[in-house]
Amino acid sequence: MNIAELAIRKRTITVVLCLVLLFAGAYTFLHLGRLEDPEFTIKEALVITPYPGATSVEVEQEVTDKIEIAVQQLPQLDRVDSKSERGLSIVTVHIKDQYGKETLPQVWDELRRKIHDVQPDLPPGAGPSEVQDDYGDVYGIFLGITGDGYTLAELEEYAKELRKKLLLVKDVAKVELFAQRHEVVYVEMSTNRMSQLGIPPMRVLEALQGQNSAADAGRVRVGPEYLPLDPTGQYTSVKQMENQVLRGSTAEKVIRVRDVAQIKRGYLEPSRLNMRLNGKPAVGLGISIVSGGNVVDMGRAVKKKLQQITRTAPVGMEVGIVSYQSDGVSRAVDSFLINLLEALAIVFLVLLIFMGWRSSLVIGSILLLTIGGTFVAMWLWGIDLQRTSLGALILALGMLVDNAIVVTEGILIKTSQGKNPVQAAVDTVKQTALPLLGATVVAVMAFASIGLSDDATGEYCRSLFQVMLISLGLSWILAVTATPLFCVALLKPSKKSEKPEGSDPYRGVIYRVYRKVLGGALRFRWLTVLLMAALLAASIYSFKYVQKSFFPDSTRPQFVVDCWMNQGDHIQETDKLVKKLETFLLKQKDITSVASFVGQGSMRFALTLQPEKPNPSFAQLMVSVDDYTKVPELQKKVRDYALANCPQAQIFTRKFLLGPGAPGKIRARFSGPDPAVLRELAGKAEAIMAQNENAKDIRTDWRQRTKVVRPLFSPVEAERTGINRPQVATALKAAFEGKIAGVYREGDKLLPIIARSPLSERKDIKNINNLQIFSPVAGRMIPLRQVISGVRTTFEDPIVRRRNRTRTLTVICDPGKGTADTLLSQLKPKIENLKLPTGYELEWGGEYEDSKDSQDSLFNNVPMPLLVMVLSVIMLFNAVRQPIIIFLCVPLSVIGVTAGLLLTKLPFGFMALLGLMSLSGMLIKNAIVLIDQIDLEAQQGKDLFSAISDASVSRVRPVTMAAVTTVLGMIPLAFDAFFNSMAVSIMSGLAFATILTLFVVPVLYAILFKAPRKPSR
Repeated sequence: MNIAELAIRKRTITVVLCLVLLFAGAYTFLHLGRLEDPEFTIKEALVITPYPGATSVEVEQEVTDKIEIAVQQLPQLDRVDSKSERGLSIVTVHIKDQYGKETLPQVWDELRRKIHDVQPDLPPGAGPSEVQDDYGDVYGIFLGITGDGYTLAELEEYAKELRKKLLLVKDVAKVELFAQRHEVVYVEMSTNRMSQLGIPPMRVLEALQGQNSAADAGRVRVGPEYLPLDPTGQYTSVKQMENQVLRGSTAEKVIRVRDVAQIKRGYLEPSRLNMRLNGKPAVGLGISIVSGGNVVDMGRAVKKKLQQITRTAPVGMEVGIVSYQSDGVSRAVDSFLINLLEALAIVFLVLLIFMGWRSSLVIGSILLLTIGGTFVAMWLWGIDLQRTSLGALILALGMLVDNAIVVTEGILIKTSQGKNPVQAAVDTVKQTALPLLGATVVAVMAFASIGLSDDATGEYCRSLFQVMLISLGLSWILAVTATPLFCVALLKPSKKSEKPEGSDPYRGVIYRVYRKVLGGALRFRWLTVLLMAALLAASIYSFKYVQKSFFPDSTRPQFVVDCWMNQGDHIQETDKLVKKLETFLLKQKDITSVASFVGQGSMRFALTLQPEKPNPSFAQLMVSVDDYTKVPELQKKVRDYALANCPQAQIFTRKFLLGPGAPGKIRARFSGPDPAVLRELAGKAEAIMAQNENAKDIRTDWRQRTKVVRPLFSPVEAERTGINRPQVATALKAAFEGKIAGVYREGDKLLPIIARSPLSERKDIKNINNLQIFSPVAGRMIPLRQVISGVRTTFEDPIVRRRNRTRTLTVICDPGKGTADTLLSQLKPKIENLKLPTGYELEWGGEYEDSKDSQDSLFNNVPMPLLVMVLSVIMLFNAVRQPIIIFLCVPLSVIGVTAGLLLTKLPFGFMALLGLMSLSGMLIKNAIVLIDQIDLEAQQGKDLFSAISDASVSRVRPVTMAAVTTVLGMIPLAFDAFFNSMAVSIMSGLAFATILTLFVVPVLYAILFKAPRKPSR
């Protein structure tokens, strides 16, 4: 008793299990997690170490180098990058691909231990180092709090209230504030007034700091009680600070702080980060989801909570949206579900036309059961509904019916020859079960390399393999169990259609024409092979004209504007530029909102978004539009406006990415010891890029050299006055920028007390010589000119970047039109012709490197699945010649792929590569079914020519139907930006290869088995 006979005899159990599968599928579909894009782990952490007062080179040599040495002791390390700038070291730690999100917490713990151990080796004044391992957190809901007439402090307080309440919403993991302006207390000390009164600056600062600090007065026993002592005198207002009496006062002469300084409350100047939403000052609020949560459900819950909160919000306080991931996810999933239904309808219609309503009902029912079972398995495996998993379902639709078509076709033929339906079903499954299983294993293995890939691209596309594994495996199980039962129930031929056993069911016109053409190909077999080889060679040659890419741009209705002022420009200058751009953008009718961030990039609200690190000369605008198709036109408007109105800045626009990658698609990395030589090489590379009309957004990651004002310290004069270099630096900092001197405590707030000079004294650098500094020897304030011999302006590298502890300067550009590969092919030979001094290297990064790394990771995992495919086919036939025939047919897919991509002008990217690899499984599956039938016919005693001819004719309909359903079922994906190149590759490749396979497989079989050139009489 085989499995089909068991399923038919136990039909009640079979039917009940099918119904359970169907309803369980519907239930789990409603409860599956929903995401716009699949998750992938960002295996990076930042090690941030302050070193106040040090130059970028001093930071690099004294701090960054030591941190990098410690980091390189990690066995899990893949690469270490660093950015050293004045007073700050940022080291980026990249972990190897094989470490996933489950093991990364242990890796970060080990990293913290390494960083902790190196702290004693850092120079005095450096550190402590901070490890940020949440750099990759995604805040899918990004809100902006604005309010006309409200201060930034009031906006922040309201944002904190929102955070408290939103943290209680189901599936919310974290709620973080962003771009809040820090409140401070400024003590503006007049050096002239202090000089007149003989009050040194430290006396003022000590009085303010000491009076407001927490102090333990202990406890005292009072009768039976033991009570704490808590003296009054702490400041409760800025006014009280002004009335503080200074040491040195007498009864006749009381000197208060207000006599020598003005105290006022305000915001830290210059600001580190400014955020605006639609031109209004804003405080950001980012909300992340718990792992495994449903983004759509969380989005709805957050919206409901916000509606409740805003009913009681202060008048004029508004909560705006920068990004609301759940809305995008809903649109994306709904769109894909529509595509899925369209593909399902197309497949069913094809079946209806070519196989009749009874057969199409059987196969359609099996298809629905397979999809339902796939949803159940996805739920158990933790696979969300997102771009890749839903695309995989659509891709699988045509393949899912292959097994059912072969079984149904076999039963139809046998019943039409007069066999009993039950016996026909049992015999068909007995004959086809193992070949179909082998073919299914081969089809699944064609996708296995992406499932085994550990890198970000593999993670991003892994659900493609998982869904194919689940769905194709279920399709085989249902093909050999439920399909026979449904066929027995529905495919009962009428008495009129019953034919005597042994009659020929292949007398139709299509069968006769195919048999005749195939006969000619078998007679002229070497000519046929030569013709196929010529076609293959022509397609391989033509493939060089196909454009190459990595991942396509997103269809997100939003684009990014990056603004770079000259390095060293004040943040206020950057802010002025952004306000000008905001005014222009908000006048455009197609733009719905503009969020701007001055001083650094946005928080990460999309997985593929890489936030720009803090830089006062940088700003970023997130521009939302009503229709993503209008993005290119608006990008051009922004570039044209910037060119005409913002000559002082570099302004770039870009779309969001689909899949892993980074902005700046073309990157030339120059490495070597001398920054001057690196800049010279970079300048030559920039000049080459500028000569190409298609190269845009040309820049380097070291930015421009910046000016440094250097007071010339005079050691001899300083020694006479008792002043040293740190005291001069402190006086300069306090005079112009301000120096933290203590903390003002107010409720749960700790406001820094910052000492600085009044605006009249600090607004002009020319006042530097007259700056007052306290001399311990003279016991009074003296002008700074007495300890410096002059002031000099020099230039320095504000940023020093390293890659694996080697100084590396990267020249970046993007293509104006077309693909990055085309532009790279034009630039690469010229830049590589640059003469590099000894000790200097050139490497290519950007899309070229990302694509190469992803392909290497993919191909490194090909051997094992390929071995499984080869062994499966060998075990299936217990022979070698049949597998040789099958694998010789695989390259034929290149013919159709090349033609399809050239006709549609789509680039060959990573997804097209996956499509090409998956084609091999589809072709092998078809070839297995065909060759198995040839062997069967030959075993029945037919001469080899007739066996090849009859078997090929008998497999025309199932092979063609399998190809047609797959090709037509892919039509919805052909219009999706992410899957279109993959869809076209499969559609064109399978269409061509199927036609050719119906001729090439029989011809190769005839050659290898030395079949006669005509049937024996």
